[in-house]
Amino acid sequence: MVSISGQAVYMLWLREMKRTWRAKSRMIGALVMPLFFLVFMGSGFRRATLPGMPEGVDYITFLIPGAIGMSLLFSSMFGGLQVLWDKEFGFLKEIMVTPVSRLSIVLGRMAGGSTISLLQGFMILLLSTFFGFRIHSLSGLLTAVVFMFLIAFTFIGLGLSFASRMKDMHGFQLVMNFVVFPIFFLSGALYPVQGLPVWLKPFVYLDPLTYGVDGLRAGLLGTSVHPPLLDFAVLATICAGMVTLGSILFETSDVGQ
Repeated sequence: MVSISGQAVYMLWLREMKRTWRAKSRMIGALVMPLFFLVFMGSGFRRATLPGMPEGVDYITFLIPGAIGMSLLFSSMFGGLQVLWDKEFGFLKEIMVTPVSRLSIVLGRMAGGSTISLLQGFMILLLSTFFGFRIHSLSGLLTAVVFMFLIAFTFIGLGLSFASRMKDMHGFQLVMNFVVFPIFFLSGALYPVQGLPVWLKPFVYLDPLTYGVDGLRAGLLGTSVHPPLLDFAVLATICAGMVTLGSILFETSDVGQ
């Protein structure tokens, strides 16, 4: 049975927190794109009525859960880049030779990456109040937090899976662009998925972020395409699979020279 070192998990989590605190531009930079969509698209299409839009919800309010999902997606996926960075400069090899299980290292990295992603998601939620956004209810906020957690861990696991099998940081960024943007645009973050062509619908329902964004809207707006329990069940299942896959691939990865 593989043992888990709580101290190792904590130290790796703390390292990510300190690294982010020292590089505040990283946190600020991650907020630029979601805010760009809120300011320009939200303001420009505020009065637009799109097919499938919930009744009584304007576009900028509809867009805010999507912007939170976008922030979580990008931050979590590119967290895998940190693994390649550590591999490049030898830090990963140093921690691999310590007497702790690789599972502890995986959990520490996931905990750090997901915490940073969640902080960015909460910052977007806080900033959205300046656009007139109001949270539906306290229970809805708790529901949204659960979905934010699941989104972060799902894509941390996916990013770690890619990073575990790659050696080139530039190659990772290229692959991520081909993965992240289709996931984002197919999720319904920017527009209702009901208005998409029929031939795209299977890809929409295969997209984990679709259920995450829909769950966020259920919590924050009180409206969703699918029942929140269905969104939760599907996303939780995918999350467990991604975390397991990321852990397995990381444990068998080459740590470099």
